Amino acid sequence: MLIEDYFSLTSAQVQQFAALEALYRDWNSKINVISRKDIDNLYEHHVLHSLAIAKFLKFTPGTTIMDIGTGGGFPGIPLAILYPDCRFVLVDSIGKKIKVASAVAEALGLTNVECVQERAEDEKRQFDFVVSRAVMPLPDLVKLVRKNVSHKDQHNALPNGLIVLKGGGVDAEIAPFKRIAEVTPLTVYFKQEWYKGKYVIYVAL
Repeated sequence: MLIEDYFSLTSAQVQQFAALEALYRDWNSKINVISRKDIDNLYEHHVLHSLAIAKFLKFTPGTTIMDIGTGGGFPGIPLAILYPDCRFVLVDSIGKKIKVASAVAEALGLTNVECVQERAEDEKRQFDFVVSRAVMPLPDLVKLVRKNVSHKDQHNALPNGLIVLKGGGVDAEIAPFKRIAEVTPLTVYFKQEWYKGKYVIYVAL
C-alpha cells in the first residue's frame, strides 16, 4: 500500500488505511465529497497528501489538533489514524460533509476524533495546532484561527501554530508572514509527480 512506502504502520493502522477506499467510495456515491475522477486517486491525492503534515512534524502523544474546513475528513482522519494518542477535532460548516467524516471515523473506530458542524468563527476552544487543506487564502485563515492556538503548553519540536497544505503560487500569501512562516515543497517527502508545486506551510502563532 502507498502509505507503507512512507510510514511504518501497526497492523491495525494498515487495516484502517486499507478500509478508507471502500468507505469513501460508498459514502461518495451518496454524498459527493470527493470528485468522481479523484476517488480513483484517493490514496495519492487525499490520504498521503494529508500525511505530508506528519512528514513535516511528528506530533507527540497528547497533542491536540483542529482540522478546519475538513470536508469529508482531510487531513484530519488520515492524521488521526497515524496518531492514535493525539486528539483531533474536525470542523466544517457543511452538515453533509461532517456526516461523512463522522461516519468514516466511527467505522474505523477512531475514538480520538470529534466531528463538529459549525463555522470556524464559532469554535472557541484552543489547540496545539490547527491544520487545513487549502480552504482559504493564508492571511484570512491566520486571522480566523489565531484565537484557537494555545500558548500554554508547547510539547512538540515546533511552537504551536498553523500547518496548511497548499498548491500553486504561494509567495504572495506567505509574504505577510515571511518571518514566522516555513514553506516546504512536498517533493522533499514524496516522489510522485502529482506533488510537484504543492507545499506544506507552517506559521508559528
